[in-house]
Amino acid sequence: MVKTPSNIKLIRSCSIWRTLEIIGDTPTLLILESYWLGARRFDEFCKQTGLLKTVVSDRLKRLINNECLVKVAYSDSPKRFEYRGTERFVDFFPMALAMLHWERHWSAKSGAVSVELTHTLCEQHTEPRPVCKSCRAVITPLDVSWAVGPGEGVTESDYSRRRRQSAVPENQLMDDVVRIVGDRWSTLILRSMFVGIHQFQGILEDSAMATNILSERLSELCEKAVIYAESVPGDTRKIEYKLTEKGRDIYPIILALLEWGDKWLPAAEGPPLLLTHTLCGRPLEIEMACSACDKKVQPHDTHYELVAH
Repeated sequence: MVKTPSNIKLIRSCSIWRTLEIIGDTPTLLILESYWLGARRFDEFCKQTGLLKTVVSDRLKRLINNECLVKVAYSDSPKRFEYRGTERFVDFFPMALAMLHWERHWSAKSGAVSVELTHTLCEQHTEPRPVCKSCRAVITPLDVSWAVGPGEGVTESDYSRRRRQSAVPENQLMDDVVRIVGDRWSTLILRSMFVGIHQFQGILEDSAMATNILSERLSELCEKAVIYAESVPGDTRKIEYKLTEKGRDIYPIILALLEWGDKWLPAAEGPPLLLTHTLCGRPLEIEMACSACDKKVQPHDTHYELVAH
């Protein structure tokens, strides 16, 4: 048997993990949000996100290298460029809508600018909601069962690439949800909980993060009221971490990450996780539906207005 070196940590790989490898940090998510709000040029991304130019440049290059953006010249004299989303990028739209859905319900940020969407198919103001594609019921993790799929495996966890992001300046974008989902370790903790892993040691083995990082993130998620800790019945020495309603509402975002990874970065053996919507008994597929007409909300069928509070 070949032993794994002690400095190499193995993490349960899945489509969520592979998607996070591309967009799993706060600056990248802010750039994605800026794009949906009309940013196409470098200076526009810098202005909307408040990020340093070096950070914006690095994340744009990463998105290009992962075939999510292309750099296109819009002026020859002088030579100037803008960034356009590929089909891969457009498929992040459900995740953006799921993040907007969460932010509307749970953001505590005062003085923020809200995004008012109009669905052009029905010409109504819309607040897109996550529904099961088969039965149209609103999705919650309480109505989903799961099983291990053929593509589940393990991969090396590179800690050097997952150091904590430097402070992100205040901006007018969806700040609260980005700071949760934009931290890969926090997202992996939530991934564990959504498949029934609730104790420290189980989450540690599932995510392969260092114990001090896990302790820190669990404390932060508790402070943000995303999870809470309680003693295990019958053994008060053991603690379980459970999702609050605020935490459960992150589930559609996790589903969107999963479906994107299944589509664009699939495991050769098949999907690593099989989900069933227990309300209808069908394989679960998420769809962000118009709150007015219940049809799928797509980028070309919406327009937005920024409203200051």
